[in-house]
Amino acid sequence: MEWRDEGIILGTRKHGETSAILEVMTRAHGRHLGLVRGGRSRKQQPVLQPGNRVDLLWRARLDEHLGTFQAEPIEMNAARLMDSAVAVYGLQTMAAHLRLLPERDAHGGLYEALAVMIVHLDDADAAGELVARFELLILDELGFGLDLSQCAATGTRQDLAYVSPKSGRAVSREAGAPWRDKMLALPAFLRGPGLRADPAAVEDAFRLTGFFFNRHVYEPRGIEQPDARAGFLAALRKHHAARKTIAGDDAAREIIT
Repeated sequence: MEWRDEGIILGTRKHGETSAILEVMTRAHGRHLGLVRGGRSRKQQPVLQPGNRVDLLWRARLDEHLGTFQAEPIEMNAARLMDSAVAVYGLQTMAAHLRLLPERDAHGGLYEALAVMIVHLDDADAAGELVARFELLILDELGFGLDLSQCAATGTRQDLAYVSPKSGRAVSREAGAPWRDKMLALPAFLRGPGLRADPAAVEDAFRLTGFFFNRHVYEPRGIEQPDARAGFLAALRKHHAARKTIAGDDAAREIIT
């Protein structure tokens, strides 16, 4: 058995004295593992880092075997991403979400989304929005997608402000007003492309996706939210706090001068 594909490295682990087990998200073969002989060598280690995009050749005697990978670099992203805590935790969070899907199931849309996000993941101002959107994609692929297109009560597409915790459908501000304390906030940037989010909206987005991950995925499977997700949110909050402090200092200088 043999195939060639493009993949993004999600992680590695040691195997024996010199080899490594490589975990990748591929374009056509889904999340896939394989053995890289000599993967712990000085030559291979810089290539086999999370976030790098590689050309892969997989071989095995039978399809169900682990098989071996040969990996050649296409795009070396790891060094850039490792300089940002937001990027490191963001990539780890998306990898953890991808592990919720069956191994070797093709998800071409998720691969393309991951590739786009890695380009921008070290931009902390954009990373929160990107990972929140990725979580919505994962929920959809798992069969628990949210319907944010129109109000569940009236059918309107205007002024959608809430999401019903029961149905996972959007609700307009007017229709949801009597039950707003029981509703989940729907950040405007999740309703369409081109809308930017402030820190409060990003927090609302992760509260929304986290609620449905807990209900439909973590609790039924008896697992905990990945530690990387909490680390990502903490890194985002630290970044936003620093930006706020810098903005306040700049405003004070302007007043003084």
